[in-house]
Amino acid sequence: QVQLVESGGGLVRAGGSLRLSCAASGSTDKIHAMAWYRQAPGKQRELVASRTGGGSPAISDSVKERFTMTRIRSKNTWYLQMNNLKSEDTAVYYCRSIGAASSWGQGTQVTVSS
Repeated sequence: QVQLVESGGGLVRAGGSLRLSCAASGSTDKIHAMAWYRQAPGKQRELVASRTGGGSPAISDSVKERFTMTRIRSKNTWYLQMNNLKSEDTAVYYCRSIGAASSWGQGTQVTVSS
């Protein structure tokens, strides 16, 4: 099994930045890819970014110019760097491991005030 713990969410003003972290533990060798999702109130969960192994991240068109996804392999930690945040980025952000041991984190709230 894989356990995922997100952190780094919070309240930020429009135009600000946040960096979310997703720390993985357990059977991390079974992680094939990692993804970040978000779910705004009253909306469906949507894919924001994903990364397979050491490859380049795939970023949703809706945030492509502002978000990026990185990884520190030695720490089994993935990051979502979010710049120039907008009110529509307000959501709970989740990371999800994909592979033989798929798992979801508990989520971290991001609130962007206008």
